[in-house]
Amino acid sequence: MPPNYQPPKFQQFDGKGNPRQHIAHFVETCNNAGTKGDLMVKQFVRSLKGNAFDWYTDLESGLIDTWEQLEREFLNRFYSTRRVVSMIELTNTRQWKEELVIDYIHRWRNLSLNCRDRLTETSALDMCIQGMHWGLEHTTWNLALRRLKAHHYLCKSQ
Repeated sequence: MPPNYQPPKFQQFDGKGNPRQHIAHFVETCNNAGTKGDLMVKQFVRSLKGNAFDWYTDLESGLIDTWEQLEREFLNRFYSTRRVVSMIELTNTRQWKEELVIDYIHRWRNLSLNCRDRLTETSALDMCIQGMHWGLEHTTWNLALRRLKAHHYLCKSQ
């Protein structure tokens, strides 16, 4: 490490989530800190935890010489594990019996983010609503809908 080098604070990757996004965040953090090349290879382990950290520590010694090799190995290992949700699965997603409306909306939205097909805002809202229990109190439904609209508005304004 160069003298006076301050390692950046990295987002952690545990083997779940989007590995391409993790790489993008890692590279951006390194670029902002002036970290390049071999130093990126040495720092990458600091961005891993859980299964991803185990994978890294199990790599054969001397296998990785460059950042490009490490990136390729990492994506080969973790990209294929990303779950892709079909439109049928999304359409068939239902609110569980004791699940709060807001929890169902969050679960449905997280699934929809992994759907390979793009949804319009209207069709996504209709599909999510179709999976809801209608035995819920009307006020709870209105509160959840207002929160969903507020969340959507906030996400669009960022």
